[in-house]
Amino acid sequence: MVTHTPDPARIDALREEMIAELRKLGAIRTEAVEKAIRAVGRHLFMPEETPEKAYAAEHALITKRDENGVSLSSVSAARIQAFMLEQADIRPGTRVLEIGSGGYNAALIAELVGPGGEVTTIDIDPDVIDRAKKLLPVAGYGRVHALVADGAEGEPTRAPYDRIVVTVEAADLAPAWADQLAPGGRIVVPLRLRGLTWSVAFQRENDDLVARDFEVCGFVPMRGAGARDEHLVVLHDGEGEEVGLRLDEGQVDAGQMRKALVGPGAEAWSGVTLGLGLPYDDLELWLVSALPEFALLAATRAARDRGVVASWSRRGVATLLDRGACSFAYLTMRPTTPERKVFEFGAVGHGPKAARVAEQLVTQVRAWDRDHRGHKPELRAFPVGTGDRRLPAGTVLESSAFRFTISWPVGR
Repeated sequence: MVTHTPDPARIDALREEMIAELRKLGAIRTEAVEKAIRAVGRHLFMPEETPEKAYAAEHALITKRDENGVSLSSVSAARIQAFMLEQADIRPGTRVLEIGSGGYNAALIAELVGPGGEVTTIDIDPDVIDRAKKLLPVAGYGRVHALVADGAEGEPTRAPYDRIVVTVEAADLAPAWADQLAPGGRIVVPLRLRGLTWSVAFQRENDDLVARDFEVCGFVPMRGAGARDEHLVVLHDGEGEEVGLRLDEGQVDAGQMRKALVGPGAEAWSGVTLGLGLPYDDLELWLVSALPEFALLAATRAARDRGVVASWSRRGVATLLDRGACSFAYLTMRPTTPERKVFEFGAVGHGPKAARVAEQLVTQVRAWDRDHRGHKPELRAFPVGTGDRRLPAGTVLESSAFRFTISWPVGR
């Protein structure tokens, strides 16, 4: 491991630059989180990196990979850590469980809870915990409890917790988290819903877990009992031109979908526009809840540039499947001005029913623009098997442990 010996004055300057950037990005919203970030030396938890990289707001450090080079553990980007801590609303004197360890985030939490609080950080990987145990005392946070444990089981010996902060991608809520959460407590988790991942802040309200705060994010997936693999159906694999469908549920006829991609396509345009660089996270959330069969079309830039597809994203763009008709349509955009500062949403369809599925997708884009744009939904979680209680109106998503309902406010 190569380590860097930084100049203290340079560290202070870099830290202040990072804080200013995090403020500008909206990741820091409160003085409490800003104070914690100012107090904890991020470079102490990233000794392999230069100070400039350690204090870059969007830089993440992969700390462990498997034999195939897949990331197993990381120190997340400071922007993501900051907005998740804001979502958690950690108060002095509270008890916090962090699931997925790295050291730095646990130190930030320790600053937020203060001397009257307690922080426990767990990870399934002994190497990750060994690293945290070495770095935390060096940074002055030896009071953090760092333990090897499967995150899906939580850590019952120190429960209940006022806050549970999950720093690995989860495809479901673990029943143990709900069991170990104190009344009025909060769980912040990168939750994968139908393939897309948001950091979701669930608040305990009586017997329900209710979320109204969502942020797009990306994390290393959970390992152990909570692991849920995605399916990738490769549709095109040329030199740098990879295209595939990412499915969180169900299967498709891969041969027919590949045939659909190379056949004639159909376009549909919505008349709904967006300024250059503006986010449309709420549109993606709406499509997750509104489309009957949802997937993500992942593609490389080369595949887009060479005309294989009209959109590119390694994460994937929202896609409507029609498995029965072996057809699909994915979200795309086109400029509406020569200056390319305004773009119109549309859809590109493939397969025997290409035109129909493309029009179905843009119909939902128009519905979002008309009724829901600028809003966030309410997400409620109910344990599977809780009886015949009436669920609130809205889309229902099933998982192995929880049933989620997504309901949207109507009107702009």
